[in-house]
Amino acid sequence: MATLWYNARIAAPRGILADGYLLVDGTGVIREIGQSANGKVASSEATETRDLNGKLVLPGLIDVHVHGGGGFDTMRGAYDDLDGMSRFHAENGTTSFLATLTTADPDVLESVLAVTAKATKAGVSGAELLGAHLEGPFLNAIRAGAQSKAHIANPDPSLTERFLKASDGSMRLVTLAPELPGGLAAASRFAAAGVTVSAGHTDATFEEMEAAVRHGVTHMTHHFNGMRPLHHREPGAVGAGLLLPSLTIELIADGIHTHPEVVRMAFMTKPISRICMITDAVMCAGLPDGEYGDSVMENGRIYSKDRTTLAGSSLTMIAALRNTIAFTGLPIWRVLPAFTAVPARQIGAQARKGTLEAGKDADFIVVDDQCELWMTIVRGQVVVNRETEG
Repeated sequence: MATLWYNARIAAPRGILADGYLLVDGTGVIREIGQSANGKVASSEATETRDLNGKLVLPGLIDVHVHGGGGFDTMRGAYDDLDGMSRFHAENGTTSFLATLTTADPDVLESVLAVTAKATKAGVSGAELLGAHLEGPFLNAIRAGAQSKAHIANPDPSLTERFLKASDGSMRLVTLAPELPGGLAAASRFAAAGVTVSAGHTDATFEEMEAAVRHGVTHMTHHFNGMRPLHHREPGAVGAGLLLPSLTIELIADGIHTHPEVVRMAFMTKPISRICMITDAVMCAGLPDGEYGDSVMENGRIYSKDRTTLAGSSLTMIAALRNTIAFTGLPIWRVLPAFTAVPARQIGAQARKGTLEAGKDADFIVVDDQCELWMTIVRGQVVVNRETEG
C-alpha cells in the first residue's frame, strides 16, 4: 500500500518544489519525492491519493528539549504522560521529540529514564519519542534557574554509569556544567557512549568552554538562559556558544526567554546549521493560566511560585516557527533547518529524520501561507487533521 500526497509546495533539501508530490510506502517511508502535473508520474503506484490543494509541506518539527505539555509531564515517569505529551505536541507541529528530565533524586531519574526507554521502544500515539534528554543533575547551582538545588550534584562516575544503564541506549542528549569538578570527564564518558553533550546551567568561562569542546561538548542548552552571560572582558558561555564553530546553540523563540532582537542577533551571528530551536515546554503548556505544582502561569509566562525565575515555557514548535520568521525577518525556508535538519543531526537521527528525501521517514506537516497547521503526519500516519476537525 502506498499513498500519494500531491498538489503541494514541498520544502525539499534543494528548495521549494512547486506542484510537488510525495509517495509514501506502507511502512511510513518516503519512496519518492518530486514534481509533476497532479502527481501523474507516480500515481500508478499509489493505492491512495491525497490532494493538498497547493498547501506547503514541511519536514516534521523536532523538539530535543521538552518537558511536557497539555497537562502531561515527563517527570511523572509514566507511559501515559509520555503518550499524552506526544499527542499534545503533534497537535502543534512536532513529529518527534526527546522527553526531557529535570534534576531530581538519582533514584527518580533512573526510574524515569527506564520508563522513557521502554516507551521509546514501544512507541507512542502522537509525535515519535526518540529517547531522553537528561537535563541535570550535573549542573552549577549558581545557574540553577528553576532546577532543584537540593538535588544538583557534581558529576560522579558512578551516577553517570547508573544513568547510562537505566536509559538502555535511549539517552540522546545530556546537559551538564562542564566547569564543575569531574565535568570534563563526564562529558567525555557521555560522548563516548554516543550521547550528545550539551553545556547548560553553567557558569563556565570562555576558556572553560574551549576545554569542554575538546572533551566532547557540541551543544548549548537554551542559549543565553542559565549560563554565564557575555561580558566585554570575559565572553563567558554565551560568547563561546556564539563564536566557537563546533557548538550548536538551542534557542527558545518565545520573546520571553530571549528578546526578539536577541533571536535575530543569533541568526545573524551563527550559521543556521548551528542553531537548534526548542520549546522547553513544561506540563502546563496549552492549559489555562493558574498554579501548577511549584510553578505559576500568567499570560503564558511560567515562573517559579516566588516569581524569581522562569520555569520553562508554554511554547509550541509551530508557534516558535512563526515567531522565528517574525523575529528574524527571514523566509520560512531559511529558518526551517533549525527546526528539522539541525535537531535531527544533533541527536544522531539524521538518517531517518530532518529532511524530506527518499528513504527517510514520512514525517511532515502541512501548513498554509500563514504557517497555521493543517495536518501532522508521523511515519506516514495522519495523527492530526484540522481539515476533518473543522
